[in-house]
Amino acid sequence: MKVERVDFVNVPTRDYERSIAFYRDVMSLPQNPRVPTEFEAGNVTLALFDPTEADREFQTNGCGDIALRVDDVAAAREELEAKGVEFIGPVHSDPFSGNRWSHFRAPDGYVYELCRVARLAS
Repeated sequence: MKVERVDFVNVPTRDYERSIAFYRDVMSLPQNPRVPTEFEAGNVTLALFDPTEADREFQTNGCGDIALRVDDVAAAREELEAKGVEFIGPVHSDPFSGNRWSHFRAPDGYVYELCRVARLAS
């Protein structure tokens, strides 16, 4: 088997309207014009999904977050905080690797990580 790429990631939600507004208006992610519950985040699609519609239990992503690569973690965090996004802890920096990261919760508790991984910075 040869995997070409990650096509999409399901993001659980209990409230489509609230989540659509968050990803479109707060995160400023491009919305799929044909599927309004899908948003483009660089090389992967974030697809809003209510697990209860498929007779599955609603769960957030627990401790496995999605890392969103940005140019400047502190600046991206500041931009989102100005739009009311609450972060979990400070901006972290690893003195050995040069990596930086910061976590925040989206609607329904989904955790994302803003990151700048030094080995991928070029």
